Amino acid sequence: MEERVWVERAQQGDQAAFAHLVAVYQGPVYNLAYRMLGSAQDAEDAAQETFLRAYVQFDTYQPERRFASWLLSIAAHYCIDQLRRRRFTWLPLDDLPFLDWIGSGEAEPEGAALQREERDQVRQLLDYLPPNYRLVIVLRYWYDLSCQEIADVAGLTESAVKTRLYRAREMLAQGLTAPATTALPARPGEAMEEARSVLSNC
Repeated sequence: MEERVWVERAQQGDQAAFAHLVAVYQGPVYNLAYRMLGSAQDAEDAAQETFLRAYVQFDTYQPERRFASWLLSIAAHYCIDQLRRRRFTWLPLDDLPFLDWIGSGEAEPEGAALQREERDQVRQLLDYLPPNYRLVIVLRYWYDLSCQEIADVAGLTESAVKTRLYRAREMLAQGLTAPATTALPARPGEAMEEARSVLSNC
């Protein structure tokens, strides 16, 4: 049965159809929440809250919109709200695939060690991205969403998504090209102030 049919049935109050959608999307919703919140327990709570809100707000869903985008937008906004309450949090993205815009082509044998080092550095630097920048990076490189799809999930314009992706990549690139002796930004200092400023504009 096509997803559209499951969605239509769920929207009409079919609990079995809604349970099917939960089974299909509980993985993607949990993963997004975990990468935003950095805690398995918080991610489980966020996933439960997301599906509860989806069930209650199902009458607001418009069929012309992708159901996955609508559902992930609920999860994303819930996570951003949680981060606003915390003011800011640092979390790892250890499982994030290597970003395809770093480097190009096959690595030469002598360059393999350098590439591995860069991968580790990218993961470390991701800890310093403000949450809403982290969101667009996760949606782009983990979920492989287009800029338009990210805009739909995040409630942004496509141009705003492109700007955030550009700035996030720029931050990561600056960290990758910095001398090895250069310290990462202090978490309580400038990075914290920038994060708070960005969060206030989410």
